[in-house]
Amino acid sequence: MASDKGYIINEEDKQLLKQVTLLGILKKKPDESLNDVMVTLVDTGMYTMKEAKQIFKELKAEKYLLNGQLTLKGMTAAKEAEAMFKQ
Repeated sequence: MASDKGYIINEEDKQLLKQVTLLGILKKKPDESLNDVMVTLVDTGMYTMKEAKQIFKELKAEKYLLNGQLTLKGMTAAKEAEAMFKQ
């Protein structure tokens, strides 16, 4: 999905990346920061750091994240993503 050629993420891919990102945040260890999660996800090759920052920015703007934590909305979406990926 990610590319160094300035690839623009389409809406379907963006939704999937948001779900995976929320799930990564849900599963983070208590001593990990959101930045740690971002770096871990970037290291998987799922997306670039620039794309990751955009995803995190959108999650905050859409009220999935607040003060470095999942909101109730974010927690619900992360649990839905977890259930979807377990199928």
